[in-house]
Amino acid sequence: MILPIDPANKLSFKRFIKDGDLVIVYERHDTMKAVKVSEDGVLQNRFGAFKHSEWIGKPFGSKVLSNKGAFVYLLAPTPELWTLVLSHRTQILYIADISFVVMYLEIVPGCVVLESGTGSGSLTTSLARAIAPTGHVYTFDFHEQRAASAREDFEKTGLSSLVTVGVRDIQGEGFPDEFCGRADSVFLDLPQPWLVIPSAGKMLKPDGVLCSFSPCIEQVQRSCEALKSQFTDIRTFEVLLRTYEVRQKILESCPVNEGDPIERPPRKRRQGSAEGSNGTECSSSPTVVIRPSGEARGHTGYLTFARLKCFV
Repeated sequence: MILPIDPANKLSFKRFIKDGDLVIVYERHDTMKAVKVSEDGVLQNRFGAFKHSEWIGKPFGSKVLSNKGAFVYLLAPTPELWTLVLSHRTQILYIADISFVVMYLEIVPGCVVLESGTGSGSLTTSLARAIAPTGHVYTFDFHEQRAASAREDFEKTGLSSLVTVGVRDIQGEGFPDEFCGRADSVFLDLPQPWLVIPSAGKMLKPDGVLCSFSPCIEQVQRSCEALKSQFTDIRTFEVLLRTYEVRQKILESCPVNEGDPIERPPRKRRQGSAEGSNGTECSSSPTVVIRPSGEARGHTGYLTFARLKCFV
């Protein structure tokens, strides 16, 4: 479980894995999967067969072996890892946008957060951790099957006491009246968020904060126009994350000969000696090389934040 409330079942990186726990099986940096542990279960992958019975009693973070002698790591299912392994029922928000949303919505333990739509539940999972243990997230999706799948995921990850999933067309009907003046924060991920802004304003407490995620700048412009009447401090951000790869490589460094104008720079080691070599010996040493990742994510969307005006 990600965030159980019962102190006796509190998850930490020191807790031992039990039958029925959810673990993240780490094969390599780009290959992970969520697995529910069962006494008679077996995980089959390219590394061989891993018996769940050998996992039980080990602490999270343990390295376990297959019948072929290969290994994987058993990691605790944090919201960050869950975002990387969950089933994509819709396009999801990733860590860079999620962390920005949680910070700028000023979400702390005890907050009441309204969200629409639920989608795959990536953001919802992080919102639940931020408001735990005494707050609550009320999330809505118009698609009944998608909402049902999200409920199953929150049960699986131990978040059902912190998250309530409702089926409702928020864009057409607005938020339920029962939340009027109760929400600390509202998050919108809708095709036409400007239609919901009047309803969101009624839900927020004085000085509450709203965030709308939109992939197109035209959506942002219409939303900002709708925000002017009830909201202040309207700001839009685009979060771009650039990842760098750190690798160790063997480079050669050749000595400087008398008369050389400058020192020869390090170069990659070559196999053997080329014909016509001047016989100069070059020393080899491991060097850390850092370069931008070729798989870096680009634009995901625009995040528009606004604060409800306090009318005296």
